[in-house]
Amino acid sequence: MASSLLLTSAAVILTTSVFIAYRLRVRSSQTRRDEEAEKPSHQELDASFSRSAIRLREKLDAALPESIITPENTDAFKQSMNAYWAQQACEVPPACVVRPRNAQELSQAIKILKTEYDERCKTNASPDSDPEGLFAIRGGGHSPVAGASSIKGGALIDLSLFNEVTPAPDGKSVVIGAGCKWVQVYKALQERGLAVAGGRNSAVGVGGLTLGGGLSFFSPRFGMVCSNIIEYEIVLGDGSIAKASETSNADLWRALKGGANNFGIVTRFTARSFPSGNIWSGFLYVPSSQAPKVLTSFRDFLDRIISNDEGKVYDEYAAGPLACFTYLQALGIQAIAVALTHTKTPESGKKWPACWQTSGFSKLWRFWSTCSVKSLPAATDELSVLNPPGRRQEFATTTIKNDQATLEAAHRAYRDAIARIREHNIKNMSWTLVLQPMLPDWARKGDLNVLGLDTCTDEPLVNVSFTVNWALSKDDEVVQHITRAAIEQIDAFATERGTGHRYRYINYCDSWQRPFHGYGADNLEFMREVSRKYDPEGLFQRGCAGGFKLGL
Repeated sequence: MASSLLLTSAAVILTTSVFIAYRLRVRSSQTRRDEEAEKPSHQELDASFSRSAIRLREKLDAALPESIITPENTDAFKQSMNAYWAQQACEVPPACVVRPRNAQELSQAIKILKTEYDERCKTNASPDSDPEGLFAIRGGGHSPVAGASSIKGGALIDLSLFNEVTPAPDGKSVVIGAGCKWVQVYKALQERGLAVAGGRNSAVGVGGLTLGGGLSFFSPRFGMVCSNIIEYEIVLGDGSIAKASETSNADLWRALKGGANNFGIVTRFTARSFPSGNIWSGFLYVPSSQAPKVLTSFRDFLDRIISNDEGKVYDEYAAGPLACFTYLQALGIQAIAVALTHTKTPESGKKWPACWQTSGFSKLWRFWSTCSVKSLPAATDELSVLNPPGRRQEFATTTIKNDQATLEAAHRAYRDAIARIREHNIKNMSWTLVLQPMLPDWARKGDLNVLGLDTCTDEPLVNVSFTVNWALSKDDEVVQHITRAAIEQIDAFATERGTGHRYRYINYCDSWQRPFHGYGADNLEFMREVSRKYDPEGLFQRGCAGGFKLGL
């Protein structure tokens, strides 16, 4: 009996050690591309384009010669293509890359694109026919959806030069360029003892996350990222440069809080900032045998948010938990990583904050913990380990109520998929189920948005998502099928049990999902009205490739 227990313990330790070593290896290699991933060849990047695409490129190049990168500029063009997070996007060559240096140059580019759009609309057999996509917009380029921020044969608008981070003298706000990544923002604000409600993954771009709503370590205190944007600078479909705030273009200001790229190109966000120092954050690495206890601890912690049971502590500085269940095909192992965060620096760096100490997570058997006091940039760097760049990527998501049976059903869908992954022997597949809170109360904090969560009851919701990456393009279709099947399996169980929810977090959605319908009919119609007002010809509905559209 004792020897059997010893062997089991040794196996658990070995498995977890291998898992952690793999995670650390991935983390150390994030600045380079995965050597086994397929790269677009020079021939592919120089693929022939249509005559209309070449004419468009010539017009843009003539007007903005200092801001256009063409395939003939081989090194710069390839560098731009390899700037994407997901490998699929690196394989979609545009006719040119437009890299405007300021809002005026972007305005000039949009006017050229709008003229081309109008001409193509006129030549269509029916005035209602959609013209070929003209352009795509890339902020951080951190979407797994092929074509979300890339376009074959059109113009790619690269916002990377919109990279300012300018805090106001009073420390209450900061102007952030739409091409920034969150690590740039946090490092700049850290020098002044400030922070903003922003992304939890340092490698994610500011623009896409913010326009999609945005979850933050600070959401329990301040709400969604979008609800903390005071003002937007935006280039509209006619090329004009506008401001949207509570007092100027207020309808557009609200629509941008979750409405994605449907109204124009945001160049700058003015966000509320606040004093902030180091935070307490990290991962618990737990063997897969602890899954039932992790699920129960997760459910109990979210229930406490509402019930506030005597003797238990919950506070608005507690972010998470994020429960991540991972299967690594290359190693044939499963393991669990639980991310816990507390955004108020504890008095003792080694002592757990009371809300986490009194939770079930503190009682989990764990092989290793990285929970400690660290800077916000360091904490977001650690979370970025979940999403290594340079590989083929897939997301999909749903939302459920905080129900034990439904949480177990989500975990069962994750486990059921592993058999298919093994069957197809998908090379270097990393298959991760992530559970995290999505509380209606967060949507009520800050400014009014269009997410539709503000009208929900106080019952805690759970964002269920799959984060998937693999090596080879030949496996793309089967991976997408496995991921979709897992989401549909969860949705079917939740529908039958009455524990599903309409909301879908747009930043985790796959291309087949319809997140705007989950905002509610009133919010969807409101966004459509705003689109008709500020983009009456529909440039951003039909001329702009990528992103989820409003169905106009």
